[in-house]
Amino acid sequence: MIPHNRMTKPASPLTRRRFIGIVGFCAGATLLPFRAHATTRRHQWSGVALGARASMQLVHPDAAKARHIIHLAVQEIERLEAVFSLYRHESALSKLNREGYLSAPPLELVELLQRAKSISRATNGLFDITVQPLWQRYHRYYSAHPDAETPPPVDDILPLINWRAVRIDPAHIGFDKPGMAITLNGIAQGYITDRVADLLKRNGVDRVLLDLGETRAMGLREDGRAWAVGVADPQAPARISGHIECVDRAVATSGGYGLMFDAARRISHLLNPHTGASIPAARSITVVADQAATADAWSTAFSLMKNKDIIKQAVQMDHLAVYQSDPTQGLKHLV
Repeated sequence: MIPHNRMTKPASPLTRRRFIGIVGFCAGATLLPFRAHATTRRHQWSGVALGARASMQLVHPDAAKARHIIHLAVQEIERLEAVFSLYRHESALSKLNREGYLSAPPLELVELLQRAKSISRATNGLFDITVQPLWQRYHRYYSAHPDAETPPPVDDILPLINWRAVRIDPAHIGFDKPGMAITLNGIAQGYITDRVADLLKRNGVDRVLLDLGETRAMGLREDGRAWAVGVADPQAPARISGHIECVDRAVATSGGYGLMFDAARRISHLLNPHTGASIPAARSITVVADQAATADAWSTAFSLMKNKDIIKQAVQMDHLAVYQSDPTQGLKHLV
């Protein structure tokens, strides 16, 4: 599982776990907080969601209504940040991690934790939201010893990494062991993207491209073409490895290149919850699915698997496509 680095504090785009280039609009266009193209009726917003750059591009015939709908979407993002964000001291997730329990938890937190546990079960724990203490160990160790040639000791941390030790019911969430903590960085961005997409649909928007950490495309662009999503080259994240055309689909990419713990950039933030070891960042995995939360979580899990295991799992799942990007083959369709 990819531990939490992006929801702890606002981050620059190149430190994000995922870097997906959105190319569904004219090359060279500059996103403003809100902008409408009078001829195309495409309305654009850019801002920050969960500490990373975010954008919405929606097609709507009425600029005033589009502005109002975007305002509602931003309010929804802010509401959900108060549930899932670790850089907000009073968020529901921060309280849970700080105290080890949470009474009367928000419905959204209960729902997302239950979804996360189902994916943990399906991946035999490779997707594990309790990996946060492991990430904290690596972060503190390399902050103090950036040139260290050996990784930090983790034997004392591994007993805290256990998705089964999170107790969830509508009235209470709690940990079985003191010192446990969770991160939702491998699923929350996708969940929020889906919730915002649902809000847009309820308000009559059926053509939009959302990038809220994960990407979701609904309908077609104003010119009748599919939205195009560019996937970064893991060895040079500012460069696009390839493009995926999307209509009514979500895209998520997971790769270790977004954050390296050490000065030599050898130790990625992709951490195996079973062994505590850092996973090499030579490749990235992109998942295309019907929902952004699904794409988000499975790209996280697949990033820790060998290709044969990815294919074995993915062929059993409906409406899922998986791509790999690496320095030798670029963006390659796996299944």
